[in-house]
Amino acid sequence: MATINLGAIKFNWKGAYNSGTSYAVDDVVSSGGNSYVCIQAHSNQAVGNATAYWNIMSSAGTNGTNGTNGTDVGTVITTQGDILYRDGSGLQRLPKGTAGQVLKMNSSANAPEYGTLSSDYVKIASADATGNPASIFFSDVFTSDYTTYKLFAESMYASASTHFNVRFTTTGTNEITSGYYMAGPFTYYNHATNASTNLSHRRHHNDGTFRFLEENAGTSQAYSTWSEFTIFNPRQSGEYKLANWRTSIRSSNNFHYTAEQHGYLAETSNVMNGIRIFPSAGVWNGGRWTLYGIK
Repeated sequence: MATINLGAIKFNWKGAYNSGTSYAVDDVVSSGGNSYVCIQAHSNQAVGNATAYWNIMSSAGTNGTNGTNGTDVGTVITTQGDILYRDGSGLQRLPKGTAGQVLKMNSSANAPEYGTLSSDYVKIASADATGNPASIFFSDVFTSDYTTYKLFAESMYASASTHFNVRFTTTGTNEITSGYYMAGPFTYYNHATNASTNLSHRRHHNDGTFRFLEENAGTSQAYSTWSEFTIFNPRQSGEYKLANWRTSIRSSNNFHYTAEQHGYLAETSNVMNGIRIFPSAGVWNGGRWTLYGIK
């Protein structure tokens, strides 16, 4: 009866091939990135595929050119932030995007790319009153991605009794200071007296200003607990720029108002790219402003 060596019922890893070593059946060695199993006991018989002494167990991959036909990705992705992906011919490098961009599929739906976030309703910019600025600028934020914009203001108040104003800007901080503006109807409700007031076709100066609040300067200081300012098609050339705002106001003498106003800027020669938010007197002592785009 044959004797079985239970310890030999397995592959025996011997490390790198050495011509001075005697090998037994099922010994395994490595050479040139491949691995080989001994099929006949011997010594000093070179490794190779399908020889009398060795069979190949696994082969090393091929180092590709630019990663197109192998596993050498080090020649493809070279910069921190790179992403590796495969196109129709092989591995390709996608360089990192810029700050604020997102990873998305291209228009052909066959490769990734970086681009600006665009959705039906997206936050575009925000600011607060840190440092008591005289103005809040959202410059160069209106793009062709959106037709309507909403500006939300919370806990907005200035260092003096004031109007809360908005003006359009063309590029950077270049604001429009002309173009007749009419706000009408202007309606507010005084919660202290339970009375409402309608001021139809209330006119402002020809300075391109949308005013959130008409308050008699020097009589009381107003705090806007919230305001919602909607801008329609600011980049539309050749047409009036329409706007609407709603607000809740509390003055320092504890009168409470809610108000709604509609208006337009009759300046049609420029495309508007941003807005400036500023008090008519003093500086901002408080407030948070957030701008959203809507398709």
